[in-house]
Amino acid sequence: MSARYDCTDAAQRVTGLAEAAASLRKGDLAVIPTDTVYGLAADAFMPPAVTSLLAAKGRGRQMPPPVLVGTVRAATALVEDLSAFGKDLIDEFWPGGLTLVMRANRNLIWDLGDTKGTVAVRMPLHELALELLKETGPLAVSSANRSGAPPATTAADAEAQLGEAVAVYLDGGPCSGDVPSTIVDLTGAVPKLLRRGVISIARLRDVVTLAVDDEWMEDDGGVAANGAGADGALADGTGADGAVADSAGVDGAGADGAAPEGPAADGATPGGAAE
Repeated sequence: MSARYDCTDAAQRVTGLAEAAASLRKGDLAVIPTDTVYGLAADAFMPPAVTSLLAAKGRGRQMPPPVLVGTVRAATALVEDLSAFGKDLIDEFWPGGLTLVMRANRNLIWDLGDTKGTVAVRMPLHELALELLKETGPLAVSSANRSGAPPATTAADAEAQLGEAVAVYLDGGPCSGDVPSTIVDLTGAVPKLLRRGVISIARLRDVVTLAVDDEWMEDDGGVAANGAGADGALADGTGADGAVADSAGVDGAGADGAAPEGPAADGATPGGAAE
């Protein structure tokens, strides 16, 4: 049976965070608020939990979830190499509404779906989400809605769509907006915009050289378009090498996992140890 905790109440917040962390470690699902929309979370290093997440949303392995992290150090443990472009973007926009698609660390033992060796990573600008992530380690997080349905901006919206498929709902009140994170692909020589979102093209270009397809209308509003659809902060988009970016924003393309050795440092270990 699902449990819902009002995290605006101090006592329920403490209990809810503890129950969510415990449930995630067991391979169950939790719904958490983020700075974009509510997210459906699973332990990124438990393949059955990720499978349950995809099933709850009604989607397959061709749409792998992104990964949310609570620290930059945890993010660097998930990827092969953090380029100078990546460092500059992280310094400027994390925590916040920017998802970065990078080559996944081949030594990690995980399976997020059909990712073509990439992972989409984001650090959310939300106190409750960060507190949980620092307890659990990296989480696979997709928008807390059935695929094709409107994104959930309240815990009640998420519960109405996902019901008993989720063990714990953390209610942090309404999300501040429903615009998704911006997604940038860092797998090539030059950063490339994959999806417009809350961070505008102009702001990104203040920090790095950015390749933008002709179809993208450039403005300074950061309004999501051309891919920020029903899944909101985790709307679907095409990532590097055809990997699907479900978007961290709660967003992203997942990693292909399963190398035989080598848990990564700082929480990026099988089972989602604390960061």
